[in-house]
Amino acid sequence: MSKQHDYNISLENTNQEYVFTTHYDDLGAIRIRKFDVKKDSPILHEWVNLDYAIFWGMQNYTLEEVKAEYKTLMQPAHYDIFVGEYKGEAVFILERYAPTQDVVGDYYPAKDTDKGIHIIVAPPKVKISNFTWYLFRTIMDFVFEDTTIKQILVEPDIRNKKMFALCQRIGFQLDKIIELPHKTAQLAFLSRATYQQLKLLPTIHKRSAMNTLDNAVSPQQSIAHLQPEVWRQVNALFITKAICEFSHELLVKPTVTEELQDGWNMYTLQTDHDTTAYQFKAKPLALNHLWINTSSIKKYKDNELAILDGVIFIKEFRKQLGISNDQLPLYLEEIISTLYGSAFKFLKGNPLSEALVDADFQTIEQSMTEGHPGFVANNGRIGFDSSDYRSYAPEAGNSFSLLWLAGHKSRAVYAAIEDLPYQTLIQNELDQDTLTAFNEIIKSKGFDPDDYFFIPMHPWQWFNKLAHIFSPEIAEGNLICLGYSPDQYFAQQSVRTLFNSTNPHKFYTKTALSILNMGFMRGLPLYYLGTAPKMAVWLEELLYNDPYIQETGFRMLGEIASVSYVNPHFEEFGPHNDYNKMLASLWRESPMSAITQKQTPMTMAAFLHIDHKGEALLPKIIQKSGLSIQDWLQRYFKAYLSPLLHCFYHFDLVFMPHGENLIMVLEDHIPVKALLKDITEEACILSPEVELPEHLKRMYAPVPEDVKLLSVFTDIFDGFFRFMSHILEAHAGFSEHEFWKTVAANIQEYQERYPEKSAKFKQYDLFAPDFHLSCLNRLQLNNHKQMIDLDDPVALLQFAGRLKNPIASYRKDIVEAAS
Repeated sequence: MSKQHDYNISLENTNQEYVFTTHYDDLGAIRIRKFDVKKDSPILHEWVNLDYAIFWGMQNYTLEEVKAEYKTLMQPAHYDIFVGEYKGEAVFILERYAPTQDVVGDYYPAKDTDKGIHIIVAPPKVKISNFTWYLFRTIMDFVFEDTTIKQILVEPDIRNKKMFALCQRIGFQLDKIIELPHKTAQLAFLSRATYQQLKLLPTIHKRSAMNTLDNAVSPQQSIAHLQPEVWRQVNALFITKAICEFSHELLVKPTVTEELQDGWNMYTLQTDHDTTAYQFKAKPLALNHLWINTSSIKKYKDNELAILDGVIFIKEFRKQLGISNDQLPLYLEEIISTLYGSAFKFLKGNPLSEALVDADFQTIEQSMTEGHPGFVANNGRIGFDSSDYRSYAPEAGNSFSLLWLAGHKSRAVYAAIEDLPYQTLIQNELDQDTLTAFNEIIKSKGFDPDDYFFIPMHPWQWFNKLAHIFSPEIAEGNLICLGYSPDQYFAQQSVRTLFNSTNPHKFYTKTALSILNMGFMRGLPLYYLGTAPKMAVWLEELLYNDPYIQETGFRMLGEIASVSYVNPHFEEFGPHNDYNKMLASLWRESPMSAITQKQTPMTMAAFLHIDHKGEALLPKIIQKSGLSIQDWLQRYFKAYLSPLLHCFYHFDLVFMPHGENLIMVLEDHIPVKALLKDITEEACILSPEVELPEHLKRMYAPVPEDVKLLSVFTDIFDGFFRFMSHILEAHAGFSEHEFWKTVAANIQEYQERYPEKSAKFKQYDLFAPDFHLSCLNRLQLNNHKQMIDLDDPVALLQFAGRLKNPIASYRKDIVEAAS
């Protein structure tokens, strides 16, 4: 054990003032003594009336009321209260009790070998690194000093994310949520065996300091990350991205004012106002992409330097961006929300890229900072308040339980693959105790559980939408709130897709979440969900028997079951009405079920990740693999690009294969296969000649011939490779020309594999000189509530000129002629 954690403990003579002491080499002694009502009540009275102590439940208590409360608490023989001291000052108060003698013992099978605790920590006076860790460590050592105790219980208020974070650092495992008379609480347990094992670890089990912020505790904490220097940095980065993406889409037009060395230029970008302009240094890359030096950006207003402000930037270019007066306020809200989130991510304390190379799947998922690489307003999440953000945003890293409802079968629709009948699925997702408890709730209301389907829902959706919009259904008993299930989930980057952290091999759960984010209200329509399992089966039968798909290892994470609730008051307004997409969930295969023990899943978005210190992750992954960048890319393209080419040319099938939708599977840090998710709403068949089952006719999309290849050009080349090649050139010195040359080699290898398809390769020519520029930000600026028509995905696409194809010059006949 390192010096930082060296310590020894002693159980002191109980006749003395202190009953327990822990000595830490780098900190000193933390001592515990019994609580003295007369001496300690004034201190406790001061603590409990501060904002941070809201969950202690004694705000606005007078001193006499505090004394009376603690005299009462100390009367039962099973209830003890202690004070922790550091350097002679009180730093925590610990309540220790027997769950078998407490009301909480009615909510789980309590044993005499259990001990429950309540902890309140003093407001910090001086910042000491990991001080709370030491306090909690001392408390656990003290409680477990009694060798008869096998398990410690805590039951914080469900909103108290700060306490959960601290407890999880020590090793507590979250359990079920219960309704106590005075609060909704979540049980969490720490076994002696688990604690002893964690004590052997050589380092402190850290959790991000920002993750422990719970703005329900204090209004000030909801804005703790909005610090001047951080705000300046995230605004500069935002403006860098805005210039890059808006100029890419030809919305703004920087002009070269000076040519520098090595392809770099100085640019000027004129705002809508003659007196205000931006100057910056940048290098033009393929696909009309600017590699901008962020530190070089200067804003001049009336010939004087002005601060960089992302919100003002948008307003300065509103005419060039074509934003109407009606659209602008909501778009600005999305921009501000994006900046708010960026500041949070910047200060959160994510692992650096070097550490992420070997991090687990969920740590990487929670550490992504950019969001969608193409959208400027990519983190709007309109509907979340600042408390919701910390509870449910993927980057916050907080786990939470799902809320379950029972929907009467006259309203609810269950659909699944043949091997997954409802009872099988629900017994897989819920343990028997939870199923029994849920069924008893239905019976207690006078209904038959067999008449209902259980529906998992995001807690936000229940409290913000369903509880009132569906109140007629609730009042009639068609919809019954059952409570929380014990498993804990992490939000993925798509926010509404949830990973089961308690049982990682269980299914992903994707729930309706009526927040506005990047041009859509994120609901789930029965129109799609009802056929999702059948689509999964059909696609698997189509692809998995194909030798080339087998060779690449490509797999889809099948969306194998769904449950939807039809609200009769809104049914008449069509399948895409937001009110018809509020109550539904989808189960998808977990990536953990598709990998071996030697393999590691990683969101493909990680390949574009740059940490808060400016270090890119991708070059570090490649370096750890031991391969050259070119060799690594060849493996990556075979796993990612090749199967998508095959789907297009062999099956006239396209997906939406952007970074967040792909999970790359690595072995020894080398890509071996790609796992595709989000299939139900995004898989399309482009040819009317493909025979589709009647129930999957909606998969056919009548797309113009000159638009079909945009599934590769836009979604892959422009939407992902454009950023990936930039990162490798900027952070690894790997020329973008070599990158695109390797892309071309992959495509040529595929085409040579299937000479019989030469006519189709020519018809849909990936080596064409140029292709349509399809613009994402123009889509969002045009209609930020419904970017595309789901029934006609091409109808609302925004095009602006053409992009020069970066692999055109690598066409085999051109290369041979040149040589």
